[in-house]
Amino acid sequence: LTTDESHLQVPAQTIANRKPYDAPRWINTDRPVRLSELLRKDQSLTSSGIWHDALRVNFRAAPDLFLWDGDTVPVNLHYRFPSESWIDEDNSFLNVMLNGTFLRNLTVNKVGLLENAWHRLGGDARQEQYQLNLEPYLIYGDNQLALYFNIKPRADAPCGVLLNNNIKSRIEEDSWIDLSHTRHFSMLPNLSYFVGASFPFSRLADFSQTTLLLPETPSDAELSTLLDLAARAGKATGLALTQNQVLFGLPTGGTHLARIQQSDLLAVSTTGNSAFNQAMLAASPYDATGSAFGVKEPDTLEKLRGWLTGDWSRQQLDADRYFSSNEAWRGFLSYRSPWNRDRLVVMTVATSDDQLLRLHNDLSSAQINAGIRGDTAIITDENGIRSFRVGAQFPSGELPWYMMVVWYANQHSVLLAVAAMLLSALVGSAAWVMLKRHAWRRLNPKQGRDSGRK
Repeated sequence: LTTDESHLQVPAQTIANRKPYDAPRWINTDRPVRLSELLRKDQSLTSSGIWHDALRVNFRAAPDLFLWDGDTVPVNLHYRFPSESWIDEDNSFLNVMLNGTFLRNLTVNKVGLLENAWHRLGGDARQEQYQLNLEPYLIYGDNQLALYFNIKPRADAPCGVLLNNNIKSRIEEDSWIDLSHTRHFSMLPNLSYFVGASFPFSRLADFSQTTLLLPETPSDAELSTLLDLAARAGKATGLALTQNQVLFGLPTGGTHLARIQQSDLLAVSTTGNSAFNQAMLAASPYDATGSAFGVKEPDTLEKLRGWLTGDWSRQQLDADRYFSSNEAWRGFLSYRSPWNRDRLVVMTVATSDDQLLRLHNDLSSAQINAGIRGDTAIITDENGIRSFRVGAQFPSGELPWYMMVVWYANQHSVLLAVAAMLLSALVGSAAWVMLKRHAWRRLNPKQGRDSGRK
């Protein structure tokens, strides 16, 4: 701007829509990723001396990564210990941990009779390369790989070498982790995905397929909580929410209704907004009567469906009793969207504005975050976090049809057993009729020939 101008004409800029799972802070699942790509600018993969901290590699991942039982995530480590003669190579290791879970001690030299004999003869037996195979359950939304060069000096090593910072231990640049053979598939609702990575809303990091819902006249606390949740999503993905839309009240028609029919929904409310809550929860497992919340009792058909599909772990009664036994609470409810069966609803609810504002500190607690799971999470000052699962889950993701068939067969064992029994009964009945007819013809050959002439 010049001194005599009060405004500046800026051309309109078009912000392109994001693609699924392309959040900048999420690790790439299309190719192997070098560990060096995951470092901050102030980090390196080199340690100096004997006394040092672990090398820490932080990375975020989409929480719905899926692998079949038995499949693993390969991590290739190319590492180098110092070659000083005073190092006790038999008792020095590279300690590898992921998210606080010990994985393995990698040795300086190769292990084995031939390798040991070769080393004693003066041959090079350094290992320097190893591939770890991680179980998929070890990968979270937010991860830390810790690599510690645990160097032990020999008993006769001079004291002066213990403070020698000139020696270097390093992880080579070509070390990598490979998530390229994983798929995106999960069972929703799952509130642990939401508190950890704002998923499934962050599947498209710009929230282009998410609608944010507030009551028609939201309070300051409701607005503040919605902005707080938006900030958490941006922190998880590394992107601003450039394509989201906020609606006040639940629409009953027009383009706004079309929007919620095509979106995942993230709503914020308090129990005092009875009309808004009743409209939101009308076709859900939850019940809102006045300012009281509860869980609907499943009908006979729903109970039968749950029994046949092997869904025996719902806690409708426990959750309903917990709602009724607490006067002041805040938390999250999640259920399949009644406006689109492929979409999800997450409601952030509290009994008052004061309770709603406490969620900011709650979500900063590692203990509370770890306790949020299922589709219902209730937080109180007295009892902390209690989580339940009250509704049916549904599959969401990108499995091809033939893998979905195998997955359904694996998940719905009771239904598969009933189908197998019915099929066996049908085949057995048909075989019995055929064998009975064959036996009659064998015992009555003359009548069989006469009936054939007719």
